[in-house]
Amino acid sequence: MKQIFIAGPCVIESAELLDTVAAKLVDINRKLGTDIIFKASFDKANRTSIRSFRGPGMERGLQMLADVKAKYGLRVLTDIHESYQAAPTGEVADVLQIPAFLCRQTDLLVAAARTGRTVNIKKAQFLSAADMRYPVEKARDAGAEDVWLTERGNIYGYNNLVVDFRNISDMLDIVPTVIMDCTHSVQRPGGAGGKTGGDRRFVPAMALAAQAFGATGWFFEVHPEPDKGLSDAANMLELDKLEGLVKKLITP
Repeated sequence: MKQIFIAGPCVIESAELLDTVAAKLVDINRKLGTDIIFKASFDKANRTSIRSFRGPGMERGLQMLADVKAKYGLRVLTDIHESYQAAPTGEVADVLQIPAFLCRQTDLLVAAARTGRTVNIKKAQFLSAADMRYPVEKARDAGAEDVWLTERGNIYGYNNLVVDFRNISDMLDIVPTVIMDCTHSVQRPGGAGGKTGGDRRFVPAMALAAQAFGATGWFFEVHPEPDKGLSDAANMLELDKLEGLVKKLITP
């Protein structure tokens, strides 16, 4: 199975940011023969604070993602939080992503499945790997033919996550495609005074450990200047470090 790579900024901040990241992904694809899927969120509905930046919204955000597809020829992934968002998002995105906290929401899963697009379900921080068979069943029963699962760590006490890499193997018993979210897994949720903290220095180790446990894909949020990012600044990988890390993951 061909390795899957997903990368992009946490949230759509500007057209200029999307252009910068998309151009870099095209360059990496050309050099390494990869097919990195472009990721960005049009609305971050689950931010810690009501004053946190959420994005441009669905209508404007989908147009910006459509522009990236047309200009750069990249496949696109974005997440949805409400079932009514599924159909219009499916007109643009190649992969619809279900956020971890929402992975048990039946109506959301069914709406995503009915678009005919690939559905990527992120494992909730409070569920076991084995429990993810039920969200998968919901999506498949609603007509989804291609369902992915994504590991992103489990809640560990307050403001921290821990990754049990055995989850990757367990989820491979459910679906053939299991992605490692290497940036959200280094979060410290709500641990930075009204926003989520994290430690991006562990991102490469997360990626390589997941490879050892059989992951078939990797998810990276990236930014040219992560510390200036408007969402998940502490976890995003520096854009200029992505190529080297992807090269390590595809080298036998």
